[in-house]
Amino acid sequence: MVLMAIANANYEFLYAHFGTNGRVSDGSVIECTGFNNLLTNNLLNLPNINPQNGLPYVFISDEAFALKDNFLKPYSVKVLDHDKRIFNYRLSRARRVVENVFGILEARFGVLQKKVNLKPENIDIVVLTCCVLHNFLRRHAASTYTPPESIDVEDEVTHVIREGHRVDGENVASIERGHTRNAPETAKRVRDNFRIYFNNEGKVPWQENHI
Repeated sequence: MVLMAIANANYEFLYAHFGTNGRVSDGSVIECTGFNNLLTNNLLNLPNINPQNGLPYVFISDEAFALKDNFLKPYSVKVLDHDKRIFNYRLSRARRVVENVFGILEARFGVLQKKVNLKPENIDIVVLTCCVLHNFLRRHAASTYTPPESIDVEDEVTHVIREGHRVDGENVASIERGHTRNAPETAKRVRDNFRIYFNNEGKVPWQENHI
């Protein structure tokens, strides 16, 4: 059974959907959610173009999901060149927050560290309650719920990441990458615009050392 969630930069869940059959092994799981309906029909009231860089506000994901106008994913390893590697690095650097959130959730709630001995129809309330409690504790007891060692830390000089909690593959399996899908040309242009920005006015001085 799949937990699909969206997290913010404060390690909180903005949206969580649970219950899709685990046999749905790629990004098509998102199509089972109400979030996808709102996203597809432009009903999320996303902010307008960022005036500082002229780029849209987007969600970021990994290779498992489909590329959309407001849903970025990495370039395939089959087509990588220098600039695309830079884009993938910058995307991965932001996405590590999401990976960290799932790791914290599993580490702090023992029920997720083993097979859940409940009827399938009762598991969703347990998992979603864990997500709600996670948000509550992040907001009201962050220092004890998420001590420094549980959260990723980036060295200010080398910019190497010391990872905090990550999902234990023995307990919780990551979603598998699905079949490559043909993305809309508009979505490809949005990603290309981010790639151009990250390699020009939006570049950071250390990115060349991490590709």
